[in-house]
Amino acid sequence: MEKRVLGIGNALVDVLSYVSDDLIDEIQYPKGSMQLVNWKEISRIISRLSDINRSTGGSASNTICTLAELDRKCSFIGKIGQDDFGRFFHRDMLKRNVVPYIIYGHEPTGTCCSLITPDKERTLVTYLGAAAQLQPEEISPEYFKDVALFYIEGYLIHNQSLIDRGMEYAKKAGSLICLDLSSYNLVNEYRDYLKRIVLEYVDVLFANEEEAKALTGLEAEESARYLGEQCRICVVKMGKRGSCVVSDNQLYPIEAFPARVIDTTGAGDAYAAGFLYGYLNELPLAVCGRIGSLIAAAVVEIMGSKIPDTQWKILKEKMVQIEKGIL
Repeated sequence: MEKRVLGIGNALVDVLSYVSDDLIDEIQYPKGSMQLVNWKEISRIISRLSDINRSTGGSASNTICTLAELDRKCSFIGKIGQDDFGRFFHRDMLKRNVVPYIIYGHEPTGTCCSLITPDKERTLVTYLGAAAQLQPEEISPEYFKDVALFYIEGYLIHNQSLIDRGMEYAKKAGSLICLDLSSYNLVNEYRDYLKRIVLEYVDVLFANEEEAKALTGLEAEESARYLGEQCRICVVKMGKRGSCVVSDNQLYPIEAFPARVIDTTGAGDAYAAGFLYGYLNELPLAVCGRIGSLIAAAVVEIMGSKIPDTQWKILKEKMVQIEKGIL
């Protein structure tokens, strides 16, 4: 029986919109930043948007949904509100063949506004809402039965007791633990905690080069080699310059696939899904990285983090070519 991938993260609904630079100046948030706001503020910003695209979001949710599209059995733990956005999130998980371990809270469902300016830069304005209220006692060891890999998004690091509880359950169940660092700001703030859990718990670590440098003080390849000694596999993503994978003191450089960038929302999450698909199917690590790069390139060519159904057939054909060494 195929074991599942279980993810845990902030259950958010993404609201994506193309906006002018003038709107970014008006709302007075630095372009390219991520701001946490209250419900009143996120409602104010949404009211200013003329054309929006709604999808389920959150880093771990994105990765889990993409893995499900790649025909892996997947589950997701998250907390939502008892509102329209919450019902939309739950329905979308089911639609994407993800088993949702959903906890309902009293706060509104978390929402992330992704404001995309003409230069394709994203400014994120996030209201965590119910997502931030998920408590350790609300997750069950039953969720971890038959789980091959437990995937944690770094945005949960404000709730270390939740992460600790999940990792303990995963280890007892014999699951591998995968962590995506998610944000260099958070790495700077929680560096000591992250260093400890990477060494003690994490099997597979994902980071972009800024996050890796924040954790180690080293540049991309050097940080990958260093972190690759702390855990089973370390992957450092470098955008257009590709990525590097380190395991057993061996570094695998991975080229990026060319892409016409529309929106970078979810690119790192998509890479993680492609890589983990390959890894769970026992493919060579260089092939895993190549598949990750392929899926990431497909995501940046669309608006949002969900690849349309019409593109998956072509992507899966290309994945076969990668496995055969043709592409």
